[in-house]
Amino acid sequence: MRNLFNFIIRYGTWFIFAFYVIISCLLLLSNNTYQQSIFLSSANIVSNSVYSLASEVTGYFHLKSINESLQVNNAMLETEVLNLRHQINEYKTLLADTLAADPAKNRFDYVQAAVINNSVRHPRNYFSINRGSKDGVKVGMGVVDQNGIVGIVNVTGPKTSRVISILNETQHFSVRLKGTNFIGSLSWKGGDPSVAYMEQVPRHARYHAGDTVVTSGFSTTFPSDIPVGVVMNRIHGSDDNFFILKIRLNSDFKALSTVRVIKDEYKAELDSLQNFDFVPSN
Repeated sequence: MRNLFNFIIRYGTWFIFAFYVIISCLLLLSNNTYQQSIFLSSANIVSNSVYSLASEVTGYFHLKSINESLQVNNAMLETEVLNLRHQINEYKTLLADTLAADPAKNRFDYVQAAVINNSVRHPRNYFSINRGSKDGVKVGMGVVDQNGIVGIVNVTGPKTSRVISILNETQHFSVRLKGTNFIGSLSWKGGDPSVAYMEQVPRHARYHAGDTVVTSGFSTTFPSDIPVGVVMNRIHGSDDNFFILKIRLNSDFKALSTVRVIKDEYKAELDSLQNFDFVPSN
């Protein structure tokens, strides 16, 4: 208590000064409209700045949940696009009187997953995701991110799976120049993780730098017209009947985070038909 009294006595002059300043400000603001408006405007500017800063800080910490929500919505929209495209193609082959009686079934669906391990520095690269057989993931399913195709599932566990990355020298993907019927085989040659090569492109194929390369749809792994990359330039191959296109991949494999596994309801049936060998009876 004695120390408190000594402190008050020592700084008493400052306390009296602060008291008179506060009283003066209150009298000034209470009796002058102009000063009141200036004070309120200044206080409003300061409070808005504080609130804006607080909003930016809290918004930064919510970016992860916002991104996850956007990924879910994006996956839903892409699923609708795939299924609508499939239905349109089926309806084109149906007779008019059977459309209502036999509507097309949704063929494609997505399983959203997070990348938990990834590599881009090896000749044969893989990454792991936090979805497995319990989530409906099976070997041979295609995997995409928000920009395009990224790999194929090759090992599944109950809760996790391993995916063969596009950045794997042993893998080839059937692709097509968008808007044309020119098909080629996409492969990675090592080195730059953003560049791959479209091989076996027919010599008479027409293209321009910047043209889009998409999946061909000639396999049960990926539906048609999923983006892959864009044409950079042409490389001459050893076969005069074909040439090679250098492709800038859409996906950033160094920053893979959220991906989607494509579930094709027709995959098992189509695979069994492709593996069926017909033996004519004598």
